[in-house]
Amino acid sequence: MSDSTAEDSGGGAESKSKTNSTLAKFPRHTVEQALRIPEAILQQNAGNPATPAEAVQYSGGTKVSGRWNVEISSAKKYGFLKTEGKTLVVEERARKAISPQSENDRRDALRDAVLSAPDLGEVYKYYRGEALPDEPFLANALTDRFGIPADQVPEFLDIFMKSMRSANLIDESGAQVRLLDAGRETSSGTPAPTSKKPTRTTTGATCFVMQPFAAPLGGYYDLIFRPAIEQAGLTPVRADAEIFGTGKIIDQIWRGIQDAEILLAELTTKNPNVFYELGLAHAIEKPVILISSNEDDVPFDLRHIRVILYDRTDPFWGQKLIDNIADKITSARERPEEAIFRLADRT
Repeated sequence: MSDSTAEDSGGGAESKSKTNSTLAKFPRHTVEQALRIPEAILQQNAGNPATPAEAVQYSGGTKVSGRWNVEISSAKKYGFLKTEGKTLVVEERARKAISPQSENDRRDALRDAVLSAPDLGEVYKYYRGEALPDEPFLANALTDRFGIPADQVPEFLDIFMKSMRSANLIDESGAQVRLLDAGRETSSGTPAPTSKKPTRTTTGATCFVMQPFAAPLGGYYDLIFRPAIEQAGLTPVRADAEIFGTGKIIDQIWRGIQDAEILLAELTTKNPNVFYELGLAHAIEKPVILISSNEDDVPFDLRHIRVILYDRTDPFWGQKLIDNIADKITSARERPEEAIFRLADRT
């Protein structure tokens, strides 16, 4: 069950200074490593509460030390252990992971654990359903957006990637590593930690949708895009549906792009009209959310921008895509610079 031996279990913690250990919010062990102490309590104490000293002995240690305290802390951050009085209690999540009673129990328990863990859950939620940026850009985002100290980024990335693999939340089959979208519900039926309630717009701000009009993609406007945009608090606008009137069509489109706070571009099938409108939006540096069901339909020079990739073979793809788009629109409103294509050497 564990990735480490009984005594060599620090997950890198012992090589770090005391100051770094204090600064770190994320678990200092992978989700698999953090199951070692709960598993030892289950196997050697019948799952009954144990003191930290007893738990360490069950796990192969001799006495409670800094290394073991860090491992206990990691197990708590994943929701595998909790403290009651002076004892450690094994949580139901750990029991499901260690002794699954159904086919998906272990996977669901590990997913719940990584989604609820400090920093790990926030980073997953931010990039879920997307390709991860190249490592230098990802490292900058971890420091600037999530507040992870720069000297702890390599350790965080190692723990994050290994834990995502254990929870089956990562796809490494393509050119870019992509986080799978597990949806907004955890196995316990409760919302993921950072999910937001749907809101309705009160500002009149709009989101302009650039997409093919032919079926089946044309039907996504009412099925997917409109509810997602409204969930994020904006008014959806599409050229053929909302802004056609007297005057030239291109004037209507140009006005819609200029007036929009956020834009949404469906790149599937490489529709030339969509790419023309996208070029106009990028030229005036509007924040754009990119969407595609096929990574090959995303131009190479746009792949450094965050793209929502969706899988129509997933039976829950529609609701997952609605939630993902709503999250990304909210994020783009808060930090529009992350969704803007900057023109190099612009004068």
